[in-house]
Amino acid sequence: MMSYEAYMSQVIQPMRDELTHNGFQELRTAEEVEQTLPNQKGLTLVVVNSVCGCAAGLARPAVVHSLNHPKKPVHLYTVFAGQDKEATAKAREYFEGYAPSSPSFAIMKDGKIMTMIERHQIENNDLQSIANLLTSAYDKYSE
Repeated sequence: MMSYEAYMSQVIQPMRDELTHNGFQELRTAEEVEQTLPNQKGLTLVVVNSVCGCAAGLARPAVVHSLNHPKKPVHLYTVFAGQDKEATAKAREYFEGYAPSSPSFAIMKDGKIMTMIERHQIENNDLQSIANLLTSAYDKYSE
């Protein structure tokens, strides 16, 4: 019989793959987050991934679509809320001024938070509108 952890890993893997197959690097431990986020130069996008329906139907497809924009982040990372709990908690420490939200998108520049697109901006929007929020942030904060 398969353990709960093994079962959840199989269920969650396609949700991880949707981002990693499109250039995102997973940060799965607090140490990986600490070594990565504060040290990045240039524009960084951090996706706080989630198992919820709005992540599957809106957030992940919108963020992947946004990467077709001429200006886009240099660095692409993801943490998985509810799965990689310590990594997500550590990443949220860098999102100063924003309440925990998943799914969400953090736009960082030179290791500092510039803006967040939070769940409430994702769940009641359409894919193109969410992608437009992202690309507007890319335009605003790119070099």
